[in-house]
Amino acid sequence: MGEKLPSLAVIGAGAAGYFTAINCAALMNGRARIVLFEKGREVLSKVRISGGGRCNVTHNCFDAEQLSEAYPRGRRMLRWSFEQFGPADTVKWFEERGVKLKAEEDGRMFPVTDSSETIIRCLTSEAKKYGVQVRTKSSVQEIVPLERGTFRLKINKGESIDFDKVVVATGGYNRENAYNWLKDLGHTINKPVPSLFTFNFREKIFSDLAGISVNPVQVKILDSSFKETGPLLITHWGFSGPAVLKLSAWAARELNDREYRFDVEVNWLHPLNEHQVREKLVAIRKEHNRRLVTNQAEFPLPSRLWVRFTELAKISSKKNWADLSNKGLNELTNVLCRGCYNIQGKTTFKEEFVTCGGITLSEIEPNTLESKILPGLYFVGEVLDIDGVTGGFNFQAAWTNGWLAANAIAQELS
Repeated sequence: MGEKLPSLAVIGAGAAGYFTAINCAALMNGRARIVLFEKGREVLSKVRISGGGRCNVTHNCFDAEQLSEAYPRGRRMLRWSFEQFGPADTVKWFEERGVKLKAEEDGRMFPVTDSSETIIRCLTSEAKKYGVQVRTKSSVQEIVPLERGTFRLKINKGESIDFDKVVVATGGYNRENAYNWLKDLGHTINKPVPSLFTFNFREKIFSDLAGISVNPVQVKILDSSFKETGPLLITHWGFSGPAVLKLSAWAARELNDREYRFDVEVNWLHPLNEHQVREKLVAIRKEHNRRLVTNQAEFPLPSRLWVRFTELAKISSKKNWADLSNKGLNELTNVLCRGCYNIQGKTTFKEEFVTCGGITLSEIEPNTLESKILPGLYFVGEVLDIDGVTGGFNFQAAWTNGWLAANAIAQELS
């Protein structure tokens, strides 16, 4: 009989789990049995739908300090991690395997093919090349620590398999009780709440203008310190776009506590302030006094949206600039710079469900992703209390976690 190979189980075949498994397999080069368990029918399902099916692989921010600022939770731990494996390393990793990435104007990076299938084929071919066993429709029900420092995995249909090391890469759960099987191992869970979501209105004041985007705006959550700048997209239900999604990530817990009922204030003409906007309106009134107020070309706003702002300022569509009173001018300034909107609810951003919350980071070794409570057990990806804003940051955290864990595990198994 041949010598028994050291073994690794990776639970969850998303970006973080898959990357951990294939990198560890490559480092071990056939000297370990590596099994990837996925409860669903397909692997890498989130990779497939990311970026509208294009897969936003990473972000072209190559400074670890600056990059870490894109993470409302996990920043301190990731700051060091990105020094070890950051976006430049991700680009190189994929390019060495024949997948070229490109950066778009906003910093998001995609495969040049604009297809997530390119990324999936790359990852799955690596798994095949290095002999990773991939088991779909295999739900791990329980991890049982054994006396000799190994683990027994209890899988659906009554199956049990023992492994030397275990990686949990199940992603973020939206219900706290879904973490109970990890709590049973002694870990603490920070309550999961949604992150990356759009803001819904009760009143449909902009619903007929869906699809209009303004860049840049500043969005503030009233009665808080949270504010963000960037593009804002008007939807049938409310507001979306990078400014709103970033704000939802940073304010995730606050907004959950408010049950997603809050007021936002929008400066549609950021970075201009109220004084600057009012001066510009006064100048327009003076220089174009015979022109209708509904007609302007001085501000970078779509004409239909400008007309809506004049309506919200209660200015008649027949009024000329010359006839606009100081009170009307002040009201218009207020609508443009301090538009206040009542938010009543949220919508998950596309299919890209992200949670804030998960395994408490203080219980994890930051350089290896190993549990401080149960040696030999590792956590990677969104099952940890780590999440980034939109733009490829969550995938980058997954690649970084996976690479660090794979290297640490390969060293332990060798």
